[in-house]
Amino acid sequence: MIAPHSIQEVLNRIDIIDVIGEFVKLKRRGNSHLGLCPFHNEKTPSFTLSQTKELYKCFGCGRSGNTIGFLIEHEKYSYVEAIRWLATRYNVELEETETSPEQRQRAQLSESLFILNKFARDYFSQQLFDTDKGRDIAYSYLVERGFTEETMRTFQLGYCPDDRDGFSRAALNAQFNPEILQKSGLSVLRDDRPVDNYRGRIIFPIHNQSGKVIGFGARVIGKNDRAPKYINTPENDLYVKSRILYGSYFARHAIDKQDECLLVEGYTDVISLYQAGVENVVASGGTSLTVDQLRLIKKYTSNLTIIYDGDRAGIKAALRGIDLALEEGLHVNLVLVPDGEDPDSFVRKAGGEAFRNHIRDNRKDVILFQLEVSMQEVGDDSQKKAALVNQIAESISHLNKAEDFTRQQDYIQRSAALLRIDEQGLTNLVNKFIRDRQQKEIRKGPREIPEPDSINQPESPAALPEPMPAFLQGDEAHERGVVRSLIEFGMKPWDDDLTVAEFIFREIDENGLAEMIDNKDLVKLIQAYRTEYEHGNEPTTRHFLYHQDPVMSQLTVSIMDTTHEISPRWKELLDADPPSREDLYKPEVQSCMNYLMIRKIRKLIQDNQKDLEKATSDEDVLLLLNTHQHLKQMEIEITRARGTVIFK
Repeated sequence: MIAPHSIQEVLNRIDIIDVIGEFVKLKRRGNSHLGLCPFHNEKTPSFTLSQTKELYKCFGCGRSGNTIGFLIEHEKYSYVEAIRWLATRYNVELEETETSPEQRQRAQLSESLFILNKFARDYFSQQLFDTDKGRDIAYSYLVERGFTEETMRTFQLGYCPDDRDGFSRAALNAQFNPEILQKSGLSVLRDDRPVDNYRGRIIFPIHNQSGKVIGFGARVIGKNDRAPKYINTPENDLYVKSRILYGSYFARHAIDKQDECLLVEGYTDVISLYQAGVENVVASGGTSLTVDQLRLIKKYTSNLTIIYDGDRAGIKAALRGIDLALEEGLHVNLVLVPDGEDPDSFVRKAGGEAFRNHIRDNRKDVILFQLEVSMQEVGDDSQKKAALVNQIAESISHLNKAEDFTRQQDYIQRSAALLRIDEQGLTNLVNKFIRDRQQKEIRKGPREIPEPDSINQPESPAALPEPMPAFLQGDEAHERGVVRSLIEFGMKPWDDDLTVAEFIFREIDENGLAEMIDNKDLVKLIQAYRTEYEHGNEPTTRHFLYHQDPVMSQLTVSIMDTTHEISPRWKELLDADPPSREDLYKPEVQSCMNYLMIRKIRKLIQDNQKDLEKATSDEDVLLLLNTHQHLKQMEIEITRARGTVIFK
């Protein structure tokens, strides 16, 4: 767990222009910076950054947030991963709070494996590009397969010579521990000596979501009937095959922008498609899809298109793991490449544009495709048809989330028509599978909730709220204005005795104004500010913008995310700097408090009016009329004294 003061040190170093500028080409415009939005395709820049507010906002797609929120949304980091990335960038040494010896040992092992894998990647790359043997054997083979040097370097491909222990000797000379060498799978023991495990093979580094190498795939060059075509890193603390999709690090931005993930089987499929301009592609490595892999895809998109060979084996492979994908809420389509081709060979022959057109024209819903293919095999066999009905009903039953109800009903209707069976009967069968699965879960008992990696370090996004809904009317905007004034100007002087924060707290306490704020999250934010203030701290915008409670952080981002700025042309027209909000903070604060006070009075007037309608005696009527007059007079006095205009 990262110590809180270390997190704060990282937050204090953040410069939003510096960080986001690494991912987006920015140009200065007035007080802001502008660039092409990384979250959607656009030709005219609408992605705006404010260095003073530490916020970004795209006026095209509506996304907004702070620096950590950007890393979480763009790079798909967790909160803790974003903090670690920033710490590395700003050379902040993170202090970890007390951990168990086992946790420390595991962390040290993981770090050692990362360092060794980086050394191995560089060694294999050097062997491929800078040695005669590498260029003659491996480089020429890759060129023959159609790969350019730029593509090879992008995917950091390498070559392990067929020497017995060339890499192992280099690693030992670099002082790497022999046990770590074996743990990584890069070396194996033969006659008590480390021997290179990947000798005579093309090397495919496998990256995690932050671009670090966690393992390797190795392909034999040419034909060798005695050796497996591919071998991979054995599972260790970094490399867990069920959690990995090859190429996801390179594809993540394209998947996000295009809102679709293409899934193929092999490493070369991914690289060939990427080189042809089809960048939103990952590979499963030929295994059935796992929950972890599907959730990795879901971080980027809900649309999964599986691309496999058109033969029977390819179709069968493509249909593995479909039920899990549906259960995770993914919209799954299937595209088969022509018989005798695989995605690698097909894209090399047809080109990227033709490949994209093939996907567009041949994309089929996976459940309906599965049904069509299976019906050809079933024919008139009643037993096989019954088994197929059960199979389809079970697949549809995995669409059991509330938001999937319409899709589920559509599948039932279309499947029943294709199978020529009663629609209600298929519905009942689907519901039976859902009930059976629920009862099975109940019998298992409550699932254990895994311990979080760190306490008070949320994994959920620290920013990136949705754009303000249209239904939020003036009241919500005014409520946010109150909190914005407190966060931005709270430490400024109000008069000789009070700060702005103390003035706001006094007004709220004396007049019971907190109950006038309908959004209770805003009330919590005020209370959080007050707690910090009363403990002798000086709460800043940054404190709440990067608050570890994601609700607080999201709310602060949305409050500070305003669409209006003072135009630089005012300086030309006035021949002087126009007054800023900093200069005019007192009227802004007063206006916000006026709003709450007038709203309080109007509520009292409404309540008094209801009592007046129910009054039965002349004495009560007279009292309530006097009360109404008194409240209206208070409203008039507030508006006169404070310059507020009330619109009827």
